[in-house]
Amino acid sequence: MSSQRSVRISKYLAKHLRHEPERIGITLDAQGWVAVPELIEAAARHGFRFSRAELETVVAENDKRRYAIEGDRIRANQGHSIRVDLDLPPAEPPACLFHGTVARSVAAIRSQGLRPMSRHAVHLSSDRETATRVGARRGKAVVLTVDAAAMQRAGHVFHVSANGVWLTACVPPEYLRFPS
Repeated sequence: MSSQRSVRISKYLAKHLRHEPERIGITLDAQGWVAVPELIEAAARHGFRFSRAELETVVAENDKRRYAIEGDRIRANQGHSIRVDLDLPPAEPPACLFHGTVARSVAAIRSQGLRPMSRHAVHLSSDRETATRVGARRGKAVVLTVDAAAMQRAGHVFHVSANGVWLTACVPPEYLRFPS
């Protein structure tokens, strides 16, 4: 499968497994899962055909491990704007986590901290390189350091998704360090 085809399928999955399942007539269960045959059939009915083999390749080769297949069902690992309970247990974060953003967002973050916006949680990275890639999707990346250890001591809860993205409800500004 070409890389262009793989990207098209991955974007299609993101749209319908994270944000708009109803657009193609699928219903995710409470944890975000849908039957693979149901997804493939719904996509075909709406003019976007792909095979089970292509789907499995996209899931296996996605560098960000955005999706999981278990048996005959699939879901997005995180990033939903729709209500799902990924059933992730609380986890002890590393002392520092990172968040990639762009310069135009820094002033708001300084005053309000990190908020989930249209998502259910703030997404954090365990390494600066990943945060840089995330921030660079929208322009020149600015990487913020999160004092996750202090947040946890203060009672903030963290979860880690199947693909290693750290999730928390918010990051108040006092736990953020900005580059100079």
